[in-house]
Amino acid sequence: MQPKNSRRSFIKNAAKGAALVAISSGTASSLLAACSPQNKLTSKTMVTTGFDQSPLPYAYNALENVIDAATMEIHYSKHAAAYSKALKEAAQAEGVDATQPLETVLNNINKYSVKMRNNAGGHYNHEMFWKSMQPKTNNNQPTGKLLTAIEKTFGSFAAFKTQFGDAGKTRFGSGWAWLYVDANKVLKIGSTPNQDNPLMSVSDIKGFPLLGLDVWEHAYYLKYQNKRADYIENWWNVVNWNYVASRFETV
Repeated sequence: MQPKNSRRSFIKNAAKGAALVAISSGTASSLLAACSPQNKLTSKTMVTTGFDQSPLPYAYNALENVIDAATMEIHYSKHAAAYSKALKEAAQAEGVDATQPLETVLNNINKYSVKMRNNAGGHYNHEMFWKSMQPKTNNNQPTGKLLTAIEKTFGSFAAFKTQFGDAGKTRFGSGWAWLYVDANKVLKIGSTPNQDNPLMSVSDIKGFPLLGLDVWEHAYYLKYQNKRADYIENWWNVVNWNYVASRFETV
């Protein structure tokens, strides 16, 4: 007959073993899910966006006198809010899981409707746009690895600003100017129409966006009217280069 102490030890160790197996199985499942094809995003460390509108990270008047409070309030609470609402409607209608990263949808946007394309892009672009700005800073420019990469690729920070500004100025109609990293991890500048972006499978430019500038008229018209070039020139004062650098460090 097996001693009671031995039986207790056996039961205790068996319980521990079962717990370890359960934990290991859960961990393995999580790792497999993270590595599955549908979760492979453009960036190495996932920088993901949800389907809900995030709170604006500053007050409506925080970017004065570059972007006026009225424009910011209308832009955020009307235009951007409408993209998020319509995106969730499209997701429900098309059977899209709204708990997955929005980037996954953008990578496969050719599979979905025009409504999904316009509103997924509009929501993603604006969620990034708000974080890419901060209150006005004099002599505002990046530092560290990002500045080094910009200078190496474009010759100088001033040359980069000129090329990026030209992408925004020459975008016909509505759209966005982008600084992005392509598949070869090279910095590129480009622009997209409407609410398209470099993550989209249908985009002419493809890569991971680091910085996007909204050149739709509703982004600047109350203050600048038809002077898009003035808006772009002043916008450099409110770029949040720390946020841009944090995106750059993930690729």
